[in-house]
Amino acid sequence: MSSLVVLRRLAVTVLAAVGLLASAQAAETASAAPAPTDYQRARYDAIHFKPAIDRATDAQCLACHAEVLRPSVRATSPAGLKAATAKAWYQQTSTYSGEQDTFHRRHLTTAFAKEVMALRCTTCHQGNDPRDENPWSSATSARAGGDFTLRKMVAPEKTCLKCHGQMNYTVMGLPEPWHRSREMFQNNCLLCHANIRTVRHQVNYLNAAAIEAAGAKSSDTCYGCHGGRAWYRTNYPYARHAWPGMDPAVPDWAKGRPTESELRFVSDLLAKP
Repeated sequence: MSSLVVLRRLAVTVLAAVGLLASAQAAETASAAPAPTDYQRARYDAIHFKPAIDRATDAQCLACHAEVLRPSVRATSPAGLKAATAKAWYQQTSTYSGEQDTFHRRHLTTAFAKEVMALRCTTCHQGNDPRDENPWSSATSARAGGDFTLRKMVAPEKTCLKCHGQMNYTVMGLPEPWHRSREMFQNNCLLCHANIRTVRHQVNYLNAAAIEAAGAKSSDTCYGCHGGRAWYRTNYPYARHAWPGMDPAVPDWAKGRPTESELRFVSDLLAKP
């Protein structure tokens, strides 16, 4: 390993430790503060802002937002469609099982979610400033740039798109999208990925070992998050982590891609002894 790589990893670790300390202190301050007494005060509670949001626990979030995990699927839609007999197009892979369930429960409490995911409330929700949803939204908001969510409670291009984007099959050298070309590859993602991009899923919102085991049994586990449930027409530019045996030459499509995952998704992993 080169000295440059060692220094870079050391710098990431130090930044992670400093960030964890700052956010932990902020979370403790937020927890110690008196409980908000009304909705407007609750909206501006410190836990909804950086840096406290980074250390907010699911228990803290659910203390006020418990309704998101209550079973609340309608037995019949307003149009008369029975939930028990309906499946959406994104529910067609074999890994989708069980009765219809709510969005948050599918991501947090179902058996498959618990097996391959380790999502937390803050994985997707990074708080929000009601005064700062878009440029010019307040006297103090930025006039341009900024990290605006435009009144969305998440930034889908930074979270949802990771697992609900299109498969970028052209850069993978596939002749067609996976659902049309998978028979050519024995319907086995690991036929190529046993040796290519083998450093993957090393983030705190996924269970990497369980994904590898499930992917070895069925490519639907891989396809489910890599094109099989694509809500968007774009693909996510995943960080291109170096893997053993990787060609040092960077292909044109990968130029400019990050080589490390976002710090908040790896900081607690780096902090482990």
